[in-house]
Amino acid sequence: MVNDITGNRRMLAKTFKGLEEVLAKELIELGADDVQIERRAVSFTGDRALLYRANLCLRTASRVLVPIKKQSCDGSKPDDWLYEMVRAVNWAEYMTSDTTFSIDTTVYSDVFRNSRFVTYRVKDAIVDWWIDKEGKRPNVKVTAPDLYINVHIANKTVTISLDSSGESLHKRGYRVANTEAPINEALAAGMLLMAGWQGQSDLYDPMCGSGTIPIEAALIARNIAPGVFRQSFAFEKWKDFDPELWSEIYNDDSQEREFEHKIYGSDASFYAIQQATKNIKAAGVSKDVELKQIRLEEVKDVNADGALVMMNPPYGERLKSNKEMEDLYAAIGTTLKHQFTGATAWIISSNVEAMKRIGLKPSKKYHLLNGELDCQFNKYELFHGKRNEAHLHS
Repeated sequence: MVNDITGNRRMLAKTFKGLEEVLAKELIELGADDVQIERRAVSFTGDRALLYRANLCLRTASRVLVPIKKQSCDGSKPDDWLYEMVRAVNWAEYMTSDTTFSIDTTVYSDVFRNSRFVTYRVKDAIVDWWIDKEGKRPNVKVTAPDLYINVHIANKTVTISLDSSGESLHKRGYRVANTEAPINEALAAGMLLMAGWQGQSDLYDPMCGSGTIPIEAALIARNIAPGVFRQSFAFEKWKDFDPELWSEIYNDDSQEREFEHKIYGSDASFYAIQQATKNIKAAGVSKDVELKQIRLEEVKDVNADGALVMMNPPYGERLKSNKEMEDLYAAIGTTLKHQFTGATAWIISSNVEAMKRIGLKPSKKYHLLNGELDCQFNKYELFHGKRNEAHLHS
């Protein structure tokens, strides 16, 4: 690994657009050093224990990479240069000839233009290294390999890393049931953290779908590590894996806390509530989340003072008419104004035109990416009376 004399190593936690600052704060709270925000990623320094904790505890990361070689191409034959660069790595430090491996390649470059060809050259270099050493070739395995190798090329700079996570960290392991277009778990957690959620109040999600926002809210409120539901992490198959250290970190629940409020999820769809119930049970947060099948317009008598409301309404990407979407967002605004007075609401959507129909002025706006969709994430203060009156009395 790229280590220093204290056993620390430089690492990179990948994330989703707009969540970089949230992830940086998470890493600082975990004890990472030299934390630096990068493009859809945060780099940091830490030891093996921090690597394990990062995979287990980070809510907004998609994977944690450990660079083993970084170099800039200065030759006229970049493909040959890449092959020799990879051949120069001592692969016996990280694997054996029996280790199965996969290669994930990301290329932003005018020098290396074909990511698939880059993948082939890296694979050939690793295989040839082992043939030279032992006369035996390791096998590539696309699903569930022993070793995940990450290749990142930005212009002329090539970084070879080991992926310590394997499957993306947003796949927590509690999602046993789905609805159409569920929100990414890491994005849901990031939205909650951006809203300042720590379990300090009641929380409402009146369009909860399969329950992702209520579940992530409960995990944050109780400070339960999101990785506890996963079957495995890639680092568990590494040559330097320390099972005793991992067991100690995995079984440490000393940071968990009590949650004295309630999370309320509702949805117009009976099917969605069924699916959400299964996921909430799988995540072990049934006592914290109350579900109800009810249309948004029928929500009444909410004790919303000081509460947080968070919603991921439909964006209209799936053939709903503009009129339907405008009516839906107008109904959201009406319900917020009349039923959630005294709360703070946060809404994410890619449908900026429909969001205008909410009829409330956002006090904050952020840009996030939900899948491939550019979204606005808006904060609304739901004051008692008119906004200027609220300011006069505050």
